[in-house]
Amino acid sequence: MTIEEFALKLNGREMYGEITYEEKMLAEKFGFVVIFGYSDDTALIRGAISGAIDCNDGGPIYFSYPALLKNRCDNKRCPYFDQEKRYAKVVEAVWDSEGYFWIYKTDIPHAAFDILEDGEKFCRGIVFDIKELAK
Repeated sequence: MTIEEFALKLNGREMYGEITYEEKMLAEKFGFVVIFGYSDDTALIRGAISGAIDCNDGGPIYFSYPALLKNRCDNKRCPYFDQEKRYAKVVEAVWDSEGYFWIYKTDIPHAAFDILEDGEKFCRGIVFDIKELAK
């Protein structure tokens, strides 16, 4: 299965039904990372990497192979964050753009899919292969 085929499976889903448990496990098996907006302030990551990131008003999400780094450090308990993020791959969460509440922009090769809310555009999510983070 390719990232494009996986994105096609998710395309057109309604909010809160974005990805099933079985699809999450399949993404994990294939090494795919799926990112989509979950509400007005959160990005969910599922598959080979899982997590939730606060993205209120958008901003960067950092990935360092083979994991999610985070998107910010607001205290002195993480003094190495600035150093670590220099080597990370970035997915930019963009709020209220191109007719969506959320879109995700990145230089990581990816495939996009649409999530709807009551039949209207809500989010343009992405799928990428975790191996791309090691390049």
